[in-house]
Amino acid sequence: MPYMLLIAEPRGQRDTRAQAEGEALYARMVAFAEQLAAEGRLIDAHALTSDTNGARVQVREGRASVVDGPFAEAKEMIGGFFLLDCATRDEALAIARRCPAAEWASVEVRETGPCFR
Repeated sequence: MPYMLLIAEPRGQRDTRAQAEGEALYARMVAFAEQLAAEGRLIDAHALTSDTNGARVQVREGRASVVDGPFAEAKEMIGGFFLLDCATRDEALAIARRCPAAEWASVEVRETGPCFR
């Protein structure tokens, strides 16, 4: 069953790190992804650039609006994700506990599925 780990990190946190520190943290995340792949759990994983480069699109009453980032009202941004193949929620939670990003961000665990409920 697919589960997604969403990495929700404090906005602006990346700007407080030295280049070498950021590269070391990223290397830990890459190693974590490689470990999950070796375990046969990883479906996909990607880091996301800062929400400064993002945009939000809404369509209301047939009219689209686009708001460019950064999004001042947001305290956190999604910094990346891991899409996993896990048998149970408990298994996905155990993997989230191992995620290096849990040390500096929140790791939200979500089961994938239809959104009609």
